[in-house]
Amino acid sequence: MSSAFSNNLAAQERRAGVSLATIYAFRMFGLFMILPVFALYAENLPGATPFTMGLAIGIYGLTQAVLQIPFGMWSDRIGRKPVIFIGLLIFIVGSIIAGNATSIEGIIIGRAIQGGGAIAAALMALAADLSREEHRIKMMALIGISIGASFALSMVLGPIINAWIGISGIFYGTAVLGLVGIAILYLFVPDPVASHFHRDTEVATESVATALKDTQLLRLDFGILILHFVLMCVFLVMPLVLKNDMGIAADKHGHIYLPVFAFSLVLMLPFIIIAERKRAMKQVFVGGIVVLMVANLIFLNTHNMWYTIIALVIFFAGFNLLEASLPSLVTKTAPATLKGTAMGMYSSSQFLGAFAGGAIGGYAHQTWGIDGVYITVLVALSLWFVLAVTMKKPRYLSTYLLNVDGVSTHQLLEVKGVVEATLIDDENDSGQVAYLKIEKHILDEEKLLSLASSK
Repeated sequence: MSSAFSNNLAAQERRAGVSLATIYAFRMFGLFMILPVFALYAENLPGATPFTMGLAIGIYGLTQAVLQIPFGMWSDRIGRKPVIFIGLLIFIVGSIIAGNATSIEGIIIGRAIQGGGAIAAALMALAADLSREEHRIKMMALIGISIGASFALSMVLGPIINAWIGISGIFYGTAVLGLVGIAILYLFVPDPVASHFHRDTEVATESVATALKDTQLLRLDFGILILHFVLMCVFLVMPLVLKNDMGIAADKHGHIYLPVFAFSLVLMLPFIIIAERKRAMKQVFVGGIVVLMVANLIFLNTHNMWYTIIALVIFFAGFNLLEASLPSLVTKTAPATLKGTAMGMYSSSQFLGAFAGGAIGGYAHQTWGIDGVYITVLVALSLWFVLAVTMKKPRYLSTYLLNVDGVSTHQLLEVKGVVEATLIDDENDSGQVAYLKIEKHILDEEKLLSLASSK
């Protein structure tokens, strides 16, 4: 068998994966970093109300959700790097506008423009251009890990950096990260030999209606929307609770979030393992929603510092568990040929959740106070719980892509561990791409790779 089909990423794939993951992480780090501190800063801004504060935090999600799929399609026409470059420039401009703002309206405009640099779909498409089909999952996992790491770091470092350079400094620093991202894009990310549409990473417009008719996928889209709705709602008020009710200075909030995150990860990991190994994904998933409800009930009913910190540990254990489980459930649920469309809609739902959480959470805070925010969260989680309990048990299948030539679906299905197989003509040459659903733990990968084309 050709070394081209080794189980390891080639050097160019590793370089591309790390570089693109870094660009993605820098951008998300900049968007998330104000989350744990903005409520404290915005109190003193002219024109600031709880609603406009929420809008400022979440507005990036609206522009991101609206523009990311068009940006991805645009990158099919003019190239990935030009679109990513333009998106990063828009992000930098938004960061500078927010950094210069002296009113809440200025920050809302800046944050909206930040989200307008919607490069997520174009980045994923470039990652697909630079990876072989059979290693695409590894590239996407690397980018996914970088997003999770950027969120965790932003929660811990946001209060610390704010104490050094303030909110304006955070926005200017975010602009610098955008410039570094542009440098990485042109200095370290390889140029693809060819850019073309990838069904596993991009939205196929002809498949959108099919995805919208799939009630199981819609439940997962609603789930990620609610998860980020909840996150935004909670952190509209949590900085105020820690400072005003618990007496914890703003520059010490990062010292709270660091051990909270560490303990929450320790609590979460065994359940991730149980979900996969014991095939208990649905039970663990529903349990994660219950955990979020328990955390919010504690937030609602206590003003004690230690109970609040314990509730934060519980909250992030549930949040991280669900954040890790939902993409896996989308992959398990969507047909292999529909994965890119399903993930694109899922990603848009996530950003819409951030916007809705900021706007609705801000309105709830302004109208009913902090307790009103927690009650709003509990109502949303209750709706999600009903949908999750009634969803079908997921199939424990993974998506696998392979370039083939002159191979039939029957031959592919004869390979141990291959459950479903669809052949699609490759736009680059006369060969085909096999879109497979596999049982990873029993897959005869050596035999499967022996059917791969030699290109």
